[in-house]
Order: sequence, then structure tokens, then C-alpha cells
Amino acid sequence: MRLSYLVDTDWAIHYLNGHAEIINQLDRLHEQGLGLSAISLAELFEGVFYSTNPEGNEQQLMEFLKGVTVIGIDEETCKLFGKERGRLRASKKLMGDFDILIGMTARQHGLTLLTNNRRHFELIEDLKIQSA
Repeated sequence: MRLSYLVDTDWAIHYLNGHAEIINQLDRLHEQGLGLSAISLAELFEGVFYSTNPEGNEQQLMEFLKGVTVIGIDEETCKLFGKERGRLRASKKLMGDFDILIGMTARQHGLTLLTNNRRHFELIEDLKIQSA
């Protein structure tokens, strides 16, 4: 399936928490292809196992994963990460490594990042962002 969008961790969390606006948008965009970074998946699993209902939340996460394609980190992603992180450091702009990896995954694959965390991701050059 061709992908058009990368779902950021915050949108996945809102979806799993039943946020109607995010659910409606993801349902509408589903046919255009939704991806999820392996980094976001790791963050989501952290939330599952930190929660008071890990079994139920894991089941809910697994159901969500049926509608997305998980995109791994490869050598090209790492190269893009190193270049972008170096650029950000040189310009004295701080950003979390996970966010940079998620952004580079979107940029590498030509995907629009679905996130409400524009403040961080707008620091990344040539990244297409869509917010709710």
C-alpha cells in the first residue's frame, strides 16, 4: 500500500484515548495510507506498560496497528538524523532525538507528519506537517 502520512506519537495517543477529532481525521486519511515510525511504536509501548491497565491497553494498541504500516529505522534514516541533528546543534536549536528520528522517517519516505507538536517539528527543514 502506498503511504501518504506518518502518524506522530501524540496523534496515536489521542486516537487510543478516543479523541473524536483525531479519530475522524485518521479514519478519513486511512485510504491514503498511514505509517507509524518504529520510534513512535516504542513510545506507545512505554505508555502501555506504564499504565494501570497494560493488558487492555496493549490489546487496544494492537488493534490500532492493524490500520497502519510500521516503518523501521534504516541506514538512510540514521544518516538523515545525523545531518539534521548536527544542523540543529550548530544553530543552537534543541530537539529530542526521538522527534528528530520521527521527522526524518517522514522526510525520508516523502510523508506528511500528522502531529499537534508543531513547535518542535517546525525546526526540521523540508518536513511537511499537518495538525488537527
